[in-house]
Amino acid sequence: MTEPCSVHVKLAKEAIEAAFSGGKVSPLQAHELTLPAACFVSLHMTDGALRGCIGTLEPRKSSLYEEIIANSLSAAFHDPRFEPLRQEELGHLYISVDVLHVPEPIASAEELDPLIYGVIVERGNRRGVLLPNLPSIATVDRQLAIAKSKAGIGAEEKVTLYRFMVDRYF
Repeated sequence: MTEPCSVHVKLAKEAIEAAFSGGKVSPLQAHELTLPAACFVSLHMTDGALRGCIGTLEPRKSSLYEEIIANSLSAAFHDPRFEPLRQEELGHLYISVDVLHVPEPIASAEELDPLIYGVIVERGNRRGVLLPNLPSIATVDRQLAIAKSKAGIGAEEKVTLYRFMVDRYF
């Protein structure tokens, strides 16, 4: 894995490595991790290929520290799109952590910008999410199409829209 720069990524890396070694994660040291917050943990291989991405839209744990640990382990071992991470992949892994701001409802897609806002689309009990500022997603139409597809919502179906910003850590 690349050397982490932020405490968020360092924690995610430690959690994944501890799962392989049976070790423990360092005690909480950063104040900003003590409050509850939703986050996504994304795992990429050094060639850029997605290897796992799991997150929450609202906090499920009592602190961001616990949220990052849980989502790191889920991204590494329980993302249904991928086989569980193998220990030999650790040296080729790149991690980012996105801490979500509270999503806000919006009236139309005109209030979106895929470089600034992530999107949540909802129709009934189906919900699709896409983080902001992702490679190859430069238009709102593309952002919405992918989010709808992830939720199994047809391209022409009406949806309720939410947008959110993130603080992204590498």
